[in-house]
Amino acid sequence: MKKDIHPKKYRLVVFKDMSNDYTFLTKSTVNTRDVIELDGVEYPLVKLEISNTSHPFYTGKMKLVDTAGRVDKFLNRYKNHMDNKKK
Repeated sequence: MKKDIHPKKYRLVVFKDMSNDYTFLTKSTVNTRDVIELDGVEYPLVKLEISNTSHPFYTGKMKLVDTAGRVDKFLNRYKNHMDNKKK
């Protein structure tokens, strides 16, 4: 096995699912600017848009994650398109 190919700077990092505020603590080498206090200890924070607690494959529920209003724009455009077809 080759020597010195794995990262050396493993540390505890908190990952937070922003859609449902679920957090979990694990070791990682990821670089981050944010920090969070968890149980009185400050850890680096990685913000996630989706995790296994919010992804439809794992939850069995269809939930649209719309961070920029794209779904509403599409529905409005589709509605206008269908209204024009009826005329």
